[in-house]
Amino acid sequence: MDNLFNRKYIVQGLFIVVALILVGQLFYIQVASDRYFLSANSNVLRKKYTFPARGVILDRNNKVIVQNEPVYDLMVTPNLVKEFDTLAFCNIIGIDMKGFHKRFDKARNQSRYQRSVFEKQLSVQTYAALQERLSRFPGFETQNRTVRHYPDSIAGQFFGYVKEVSAKDIEDSEGYYRPGDYIGKSGVEREYNDVLRGERGVENTIYNAKNVPQGSYLDGKFDTLAVSGETLISSLNIDIQKLGEQLMHNKVGSIVAIEPSTGEVLAFVSSPTYDPNLMVGRQQGNNYMDIFRQPNRPFTVRPLSGYYSPGSSFKPLDALLGLQEGVIDPNTTFNCPGYYWAGNHQVKCEHVDGNISLRKGLARSCNTYACYVFQKLMTQKKFKNKIEAYDSWEAKVRKFGLGSKLDLDMPFERKGRLFTSEEYTKRFGKYWGYTTIISLAIGQGEMSATPLQMANIMAIIANRGYYMKPHLIKGIGDKKNVRKEYLTKNYVDVDTRHFEPVIDGMQDAVNAPYGTARASAIPDILFCGKTGTVQNPHGKNHSVFIGFAPRDNPKIAIAVIVENAGYGGSYAAPIASYMTEKYLTGKLSGNRGERAEWMKKQVILPDMPKPKVKLPPYQADSVKPAPVQQPVNQLTSIN
Repeated sequence: MDNLFNRKYIVQGLFIVVALILVGQLFYIQVASDRYFLSANSNVLRKKYTFPARGVILDRNNKVIVQNEPVYDLMVTPNLVKEFDTLAFCNIIGIDMKGFHKRFDKARNQSRYQRSVFEKQLSVQTYAALQERLSRFPGFETQNRTVRHYPDSIAGQFFGYVKEVSAKDIEDSEGYYRPGDYIGKSGVEREYNDVLRGERGVENTIYNAKNVPQGSYLDGKFDTLAVSGETLISSLNIDIQKLGEQLMHNKVGSIVAIEPSTGEVLAFVSSPTYDPNLMVGRQQGNNYMDIFRQPNRPFTVRPLSGYYSPGSSFKPLDALLGLQEGVIDPNTTFNCPGYYWAGNHQVKCEHVDGNISLRKGLARSCNTYACYVFQKLMTQKKFKNKIEAYDSWEAKVRKFGLGSKLDLDMPFERKGRLFTSEEYTKRFGKYWGYTTIISLAIGQGEMSATPLQMANIMAIIANRGYYMKPHLIKGIGDKKNVRKEYLTKNYVDVDTRHFEPVIDGMQDAVNAPYGTARASAIPDILFCGKTGTVQNPHGKNHSVFIGFAPRDNPKIAIAVIVENAGYGGSYAAPIASYMTEKYLTGKLSGNRGERAEWMKKQVILPDMPKPKVKLPPYQADSVKPAPVQQPVNQLTSIN
């Protein structure tokens, strides 16, 4: 009897527990949670997003250099698809049957009732052919969007490219991006993506239980229109950008030109380059891999990530420090016998100059003169030791922008390289001095700079002591807003009076009969500059030139690097002079146009690496290692 009584209460207890669970679940569904409400609602009310056009980009003279073209995404709702002529459908949109089934299965697995992308970015021609017959293909519809078009097919690294968002992009966007959206992935398209992308629009449509649209929800009361992105006014001068890319065709290197008074970048050439239109459309993925596999890395943005020793183009900067510190004056002379002894090793000079002063020392690019200036800077009596002397020199050099980022409005800028005294001590121990690092005097050794940094140093000298931060965009939107940091002068703490004697030497480098860039003088324009021929451990020396023009009220500062091209005066300097004259006058005078055409046709490419041949074990064992070469105690900079 007791057992029966106990069972009765157990059964009753189970019924009560089950009832409580059901009541609780019902309360959760109807009151506590809106998940089921939203699910039901989504079966009735659906949002269709409309995509904005990305902002147009103009050059500094308001010429359109990036615009938009219409394309169409083909959408499918699998549950609405009925039997149709799939072969005719495939022929229209340019896919095969295998591709059709792959796309349709993907859409069906994603959702049978929600529409998704079947084929992206149909051209206007394909869309027109499809639209005439779209009624034959139930369940399919088109969605408008735009893609980028670059009318001049240049400046690929400057613009960058736009690509469909990744899962990480969606996660990082805090709800803004959805699958199928596009985002700037590199270049200006990435840096200014938030202002270029615009705002999506939305159309709310009611569907019945059979998934048939019934019209706009509340007559479109909650619909919004897509808002196009802001217009960007770039600092580029498209004419000299084109010329620069033509001059650098079949060469590896970079050109950066800056307007000194504003910091606006006039030319941003990275060679080899690529047509940015290849990074648009249905073949983007294939084209990306084709470009990626090309030799000499076209995707590398050399103006802000290429590392080069400044070489002799560093000498004007070191001369300015010598004048500011008072260790030399414009009339200080040193004897150049064709070399400079630094402890137990020799720095060679390409010519015997005898007694030479600052102006001619810069014009002739005398290594001996530069080394004596560096020696005097490092051995000033006011410093207690070599560490203090070097730290002072390093701090002054860094003010010119070496060894740190200039914060250009472009992603992935690198800072260059300039050793600290701690790094030297780590490398050499405590037994190092100015003779150990004498190569810095001629812009080599533990020093490297980007082409952007070299051009900025020229802007500093052109401005006689300050620079505006270099930037690529000079105005945003109708109000032409510009970032505040681009309106501030950054001083390098060298007195204005010290710049004139240095500029005298740079003027003679181009215009005097004995100048290292005499062949690059521009008729009726005082072009001031400095050549550099930079040692390259991987092949022929690099040709370097930095300069500005005109001497008074400068309008352009420029840096040119041509890898493996030898003397600075042979390739880099002429290219800089053609770019400068074109910008200042709009044309090339006399026979300089013919010489520029000759330059465009020159092919200067590094030797391709030889393929590695894997030897059989019995041959590999018999190959003796090459003898280790002893270092040569000699440094050379040719100009």
